[in-house]
Order: sequence, then structure tokens, then C-alpha cells
Amino acid sequence: MDQDERRVYLLQALLAERQEEGGTIPSSPGEQWRLLRSLFNIRQPKPVSEAFLQVQDAYLQEETARKGIVDWADLAPVEGGIALWRGDITALRIDGIVNAANSQLLGCFCPCHGCIDNAIHTYAGVQLRLACAELMARQGEEEPVGRAKITPGFNLPCRYVLHTVGPYVAGPLTEGHRRQLADCYRACLALAEERGLRSLAFCCISTGEFHFPAEAAAEIAVKTVRAHRALSKRPLEVVFNVFTERDLALYRLLLGRG
Repeated sequence: MDQDERRVYLLQALLAERQEEGGTIPSSPGEQWRLLRSLFNIRQPKPVSEAFLQVQDAYLQEETARKGIVDWADLAPVEGGIALWRGDITALRIDGIVNAANSQLLGCFCPCHGCIDNAIHTYAGVQLRLACAELMARQGEEEPVGRAKITPGFNLPCRYVLHTVGPYVAGPLTEGHRRQLADCYRACLALAEERGLRSLAFCCISTGEFHFPAEAAAEIAVKTVRAHRALSKRPLEVVFNVFTERDLALYRLLLGRG
């Protein structure tokens, strides 16, 4: 199968699963991809056939390759053991990436939403939501703020995804919010080291849909990572992954590259 054939196969399978066998598949590749992503996003965590996974995996891996995979080792460090990169975290080849998750830990169910949680689950494939659901079933309750869970990366270039729930800021920023965000970074670093990872990419946890002020969040991120590296016997190589020009400027200033 080529990519067009794979995309139509996946659409037909997902529509049939939803008992929408007569559902209309758009004619343009762009509209087909948008529908496919939407169906991925709203699909509940449940097993799927091996045939589906083979086609899905080939499709997603090819799409990621077309975007262009970036190896973290090719990024120039801004200080010892820390790199700064503005780009698509789902295209980063590294031991682990951090996902800013919600308390269900199941990914974003909003079709084609712009959050990092949605992007990571989309390009990892349907296996990621199922793996997260199994973790949550064993836990028996929602994920608290400031902890971390780990899953395989599945179809992402990274080996693992670390999921952490950051603080939601609905009003003034408090010291409690600051402590919780620092806890997220510490939990991810500790879990990554525990599982033998050597490199880890952080997104800007809580600064999007959770409204944590970007400048304060960047300060906490840099301070917490530096402190952990200073105390660790085998410190992780860390990448701060940013999406906006403003975040890039904030981190450059904090890391002495402003």
C-alpha cells in the first residue's frame, strides 16, 4: 500500500468500527488526514486488529519521516547537558519526551485540537491511549498533579513518553502552583533516570491550556533541571522543547543565550 491507500483503509476501518460504514470519505488527502486524525482523537481506548496496527504504524511512521526527524544528539547544547530547540516534539528522536497530560491521562479527545497531548497521541497511534488506560485502570483514580507515568513511544521517534499533569492556573499564580510545577519536572527526571533513560525532552508544561504564566514556568523549569543535574550521579541530557518564539526568547535569556 502507498500512503493514500493506507489512509483510506484506516478511515474505512475506523468508520466501520463506529458503525458508520456509509460514512463519506473526503476526496482530498488533506481532508482525509483531518478526518483520520479526528477519528483517532475520539476513539475510546480498546484493542484493535493486528492488520489495522500494521497499516496504521506504516502510515504514521511515513508521515513522521516526511515531516523530518530531528536527532537530539545533533542539537547544540546551550550549557552543559542542556539543549534548547524550537520544533515539533513528535519528530524528535530521543530516549523520552514529556507530555503535558490531563488527569485522565488518556490524551485529548477534542478532534484535531492544537495541544501537545493531542499531537503526541495522534502520531504515537491508538496503542498509546490503550497503554495509558491500562495504567489508569491499575491505579484506580485520576492522576494527581506533579507525578509522572511512562509508556512506550510506539510510532513516535522517541523510545518513551513520560506523562505528567501540571497545575491549572485559574486565577493569580500561587506558591502552590509553583511547587506543583517543579514537582512535575522532578517526577519526570526521577522516573527517566529510574528507567535508564539518558536523554529527555521537556515541553513547556502547563503553559498552554492550563494557563501557567510562561515566564514563571520557564524559570521553574530551568532551575529545577539545573538542580537535579547538579545532584545526579549520571545526569540526564535535557532538551527544552519550545513551540513559540516568545518561549524561545525566554529560555535563551534564562540559559544565557539572550
